[in-house]
Amino acid sequence: MPEAGRAKAKVAIFISGGGTNMAALLYASRLPGCPYEIVLVASNREDAGGLTLARAEGIATFAHPHRGMERAEHDKVMERAARDAGAEFIVLAGYMRILSEEFVTRWAGRIVNIHPSLLPKYKGLDTHARAIAAGDSHGGTTVHLVTPELDSGAILQQIEVAILPDDTAEALADRVKLAEHQLYPRALADYVSRGNDPAWLIEQVRQRIAALPEVEERPSHGAPGWRTGGKSGKYFAYFSDQHHGEKAIALLVKTSGADEMNALIENDPASFYRPAYYGASGWVGLVLNRPTLDWGQVEHWLWRSWRSVAPKRLTSLIDAAEEF
Repeated sequence: MPEAGRAKAKVAIFISGGGTNMAALLYASRLPGCPYEIVLVASNREDAGGLTLARAEGIATFAHPHRGMERAEHDKVMERAARDAGAEFIVLAGYMRILSEEFVTRWAGRIVNIHPSLLPKYKGLDTHARAIAAGDSHGGTTVHLVTPELDSGAILQQIEVAILPDDTAEALADRVKLAEHQLYPRALADYVSRGNDPAWLIEQVRQRIAALPEVEERPSHGAPGWRTGGKSGKYFAYFSDQHHGEKAIALLVKTSGADEMNALIENDPASFYRPAYYGASGWVGLVLNRPTLDWGQVEHWLWRSWRSVAPKRLTSLIDAAEEF
């Protein structure tokens, strides 16, 4: 359930047909506490039945046939519609198009799909018949992130569905569809919410800090902080969960000084801010609870901030290694 004052994640749903999973996601989005809202339903087919339902429910729609277009070209048309609607995530719900690698890369970590099998089993088509033929006790469905490799992205959640004696692919498909309608809204809600979950965010930060040489975590002024090791260790990062009345969940890191800090904030105010108390010393707040967060950017600033305070015996060894 989203906390008061935190905006809902904006979602565009891509469909090609009747949109039953889209409908499940849409109606779930209207329940109290749902952390996402549907801002667009888009299709590669103008006659997709799900578009009619979306319009009836007051959701913006978009359709553009893919026939005669290069895959990447059609993807750009669909992407433009999603961005114009303000979408932060794209959810595939029966979208019968393989997306181009360029498109998927641009939206890495922000495209979600549902597949009617217990991945990594039975990627692709005919999943129910293949599960029955293999003698499996269960079929099921999987919500996963989309990557360039088909049905191979990180698994978010799954539900098993029992395979009955003398089951047919059609009968199993009907039961799996019911499971999909239960799973997809919950899995999406959990996924879009984690960017606002301080516990999840700090664990992501800790994993990245663990890759730095000789660091230790030590609280400072009521906030988790990290410093170089030893008695003379210096702080290079702090985790701020709305600390000192700030609105953001953020990582505080060192810049070269006030000029650079101010330039960062002026050029990208959605990502950076001047933290209370620390800002006077040239520290900048890097906002973590935003849909467009790039963890590569976080790693860059952790590394740079660590180097600014690390002892020379460590930085000189690193410099020497980098020369080779």
